[in-house]
Amino acid sequence: MKDVFARLASDFFSTIVFLVIYLATDNIVLATSVAILGAIGQVIYARIKHREIGYMTWASLALVIVLGTATIMTNDPRFVLAKPAIAHFAIGAIMLKPGWMLRYMPRVAIDTIPEYITLAGFAWACLMFALGAGTIAVALTGDLKLWTIYVSFVLIGAKIFAFALQYVAFRLLITSRLRAARAATLSGNA
Repeated sequence: MKDVFARLASDFFSTIVFLVIYLATDNIVLATSVAILGAIGQVIYARIKHREIGYMTWASLALVIVLGTATIMTNDPRFVLAKPAIAHFAIGAIMLKPGWMLRYMPRVAIDTIPEYITLAGFAWACLMFALGAGTIAVALTGDLKLWTIYVSFVLIGAKIFAFALQYVAFRLLITSRLRAARAATLSGNA
């Protein structure tokens, strides 16, 4: 779990830097410049330490530079605030592939409710698209406090709720199907 939080902090480092500096100074250009330098610094540090730099890291760096430059040129933080939406749209697009969830499911779920797993995968894709659209809508307001609340609580809360809902639904479906199969076997043996 610690590794997950470290990875999330690393992925959102430039956004966190931007928010902290912007909230402390109310200077968009300074906050954006430092965020861009921070993202570049992260990649340089990873190269020096001979760490693998994945596709998402390069994509994130490109987004920080492009959206950061647009923010500096227009003096408008909405470009930087929209960055998480792009990640949600990309993940949602990946989740449109049927069966993507199968590798994350226990064998009993795969054997018992494969069609529901595929359906849940599409539901997760829809959730990612909706959260991305919500991020853009909130970013367009330009209200940094609202955006911080949305990103900190709504994005995370919606995913936790969806995971919990999926867990309960899958448990109920698996239990129901296994009981039905047991009952069918018992009535067939009688």
